[in-house]
Amino acid sequence: MKVIYTKNELFSLIEGYKKEGKCVGFVPTMGALHNGHLSLVKACKNSCDIAVTSVFVNPTQFNDPEDLKRYPRTPEKDAELLKTAGCDLVFMPSVEEIYPEKDTRKFDFGYLETVMEGAKRPGHFNGVGQVVSRLFDIVQPHKAFFGMKDFQQVAIIKNMVNQLKYNIEIIPCPIVREESGLALSSRNALLEKEHKKNAPHIYATLKKARNLVTEMSVADLKKWIKEEINNNPYLETEYVEIVDDTTLKVIENWNEKGTKVVCVAVYAGKIRLIDNIIL
Repeated sequence: MKVIYTKNELFSLIEGYKKEGKCVGFVPTMGALHNGHLSLVKACKNSCDIAVTSVFVNPTQFNDPEDLKRYPRTPEKDAELLKTAGCDLVFMPSVEEIYPEKDTRKFDFGYLETVMEGAKRPGHFNGVGQVVSRLFDIVQPHKAFFGMKDFQQVAIIKNMVNQLKYNIEIIPCPIVREESGLALSSRNALLEKEHKKNAPHIYATLKKARNLVTEMSVADLKKWIKEEINNNPYLETEYVEIVDDTTLKVIENWNEKGTKVVCVAVYAGKIRLIDNIIL
């Protein structure tokens, strides 16, 4: 495994692999890696000849400066974990390497960015579009792998790939959870002990909700999920939404066609957690 810090070196290495006819897969991350990230790297390695992972905390997708400051950074540990997962190339650029000048591009993701994370974190998905498109331009992979915990982000990236006409296959991968059911997230490391202990209540509630679909209206189920989570004194729900898994259109009744997904954002103390489940 090789750790690379400049886009020129990475580009020339990947060009060499492509000339040999090798399939290049890519996993973009913000570091503070856990088994969820490593499952993406393993999926990438299983599907491609060369697995490339980036570790870059992207400042343009944080709408809260305190959140950016607080975000965990563990580059040495990340490199060790990536080596064990079979990663071939690790790209750890500086902010200046990715943004030599300010990125002023404005993406239009339409309806996709008006609900859930888009509504609660203004500018977040524009920052995601900026960084992922820059990384795609540098790596130029055949396939890119993303976790379904960030369910809305996957829809945004697919939309961006179509807009910018990238010839890249986007591969969504299942959520990886702790034994307790808590979805793996780099932010889990920031949870205080009692909040960590109580955070699995989020997924437990979503699993119960799946069994209540036939008994409640959409509006009543959303209300029940919010109340059930908030009954735990360590948790506070920011939103509960039930959406179509492709269009992200908010579902109003169960008769609507398509696969339905319930998505939540919940504060455990100061730390904001997201999760989802297919109904």
